[in-house]
Amino acid sequence: MKLELGKIKIKDIIFANNTEIKDGVLAINRQELISLLAEPRIKELTIELAKPGDRIRIIPVKDVIEPRVKVEGPGGIFPGFIAGEEIVGSGKTHALKGMAVVTTGNIVGFQEGIIDMAGVGADYTPFSKLLNVVISCEVSAGLPQHEHEAVLRMVGLKAAAYLGEAGREIKPDQVVCYQHKPFYEAINDYPDLPRVGYIYMLQSQGLLHDTYVYGVDAKEILPTLISPTEVMDGAIISGNCVSACDKNATYFHQNNPVIEDLYRYHGREYNFIGTIVTNENVTLADKERSSSFTARLAEQLKLEAAIVSEEGFGNPDADLIMNCNKLEEKGIKTVLITDEYAGRDGASQSLADASKKANAVVTAGNANQLITLPPMEQTIGEQSLADVIAGGFAGSLKEDGSIEVEIQAITGSTNELGFTKMTARSY
Repeated sequence: MKLELGKIKIKDIIFANNTEIKDGVLAINRQELISLLAEPRIKELTIELAKPGDRIRIIPVKDVIEPRVKVEGPGGIFPGFIAGEEIVGSGKTHALKGMAVVTTGNIVGFQEGIIDMAGVGADYTPFSKLLNVVISCEVSAGLPQHEHEAVLRMVGLKAAAYLGEAGREIKPDQVVCYQHKPFYEAINDYPDLPRVGYIYMLQSQGLLHDTYVYGVDAKEILPTLISPTEVMDGAIISGNCVSACDKNATYFHQNNPVIEDLYRYHGREYNFIGTIVTNENVTLADKERSSSFTARLAEQLKLEAAIVSEEGFGNPDADLIMNCNKLEEKGIKTVLITDEYAGRDGASQSLADASKKANAVVTAGNANQLITLPPMEQTIGEQSLADVIAGGFAGSLKEDGSIEVEIQAITGSTNELGFTKMTARSY
């Protein structure tokens, strides 16, 4: 499979009469977009812009999505939701870079987050560096949580697909090619290089803990092989409301830095064989089953080493360690990517589970670290929810508009795909 990803650099965003891109500026017909997104379960919907350096706070953040359009080849954008179920990962796709769609509104689940576009909080989230189209969506009273989540999810996906269409006929500023051979061919490529794979753990622990693969809730799947080009072409999207710091927003799936780096050194330092997507489970039996299937697939691919990335913390730590142990027992060396919940003083046990075999671990930081976010001039969403969201507490929101929270509350601050600036070293 060969995917050509055309990157269109967006320099600014404005509201105008027509939705189009000219000289790197994305103009948006706001009313047309609102009309497209309207549906009976939505009571009120507003669209605002938040740009780097603006003294704007977005809270609570549901999802962040990069607008894209499929311009050639099979499938379409966000398969299983916007497009059909045809396999993606080949052909040509255009992505609007430097911008994103952000969804917010009255809280779905307490584990949602904050994006500050300026101030100290902006240093902890990658999304403060983007030009953001922020959609605030208030749903009808009494709507069940799972429907509320579904409404906001589809609002974000529809908006990203609509804005992506503006890039269909635009010549990209850069084209990056990702190629993945059939697994039986990939295994035999570069015989002198170590065979490396990627174990991609997806949050799937129940209601409001959902991730979708081609529209299928990951809790309903067994571990499976997927081409990394499919991931880069939007086959996986977020539907969860877990802690903001290490939740993989859809944007992270679209721009997975683990896959990017594996491609970067493929054929030079190692042979990147492919990706195994697996879920994170609630029951012990399901954890055992999925980790066993994961290890067996890795063995069948003749992997010599694997990178394993987690999503979330606590209960998923058990899935992470089970994957590690079973891979290592088959002679497959592992590197784990996680974050830590080590207490505000950093002195507590970092993970809920551990193993002597987990001797190569990359951390994205301690999510319990306290921080004070300064007051902003504008809030998109509802700032009072700072006392409720994960990482906040009664009294987090101060009278002057500042917020004292753990960085757990900041969207993407300890992202376990490495889409962050934080880590730690052991000496």
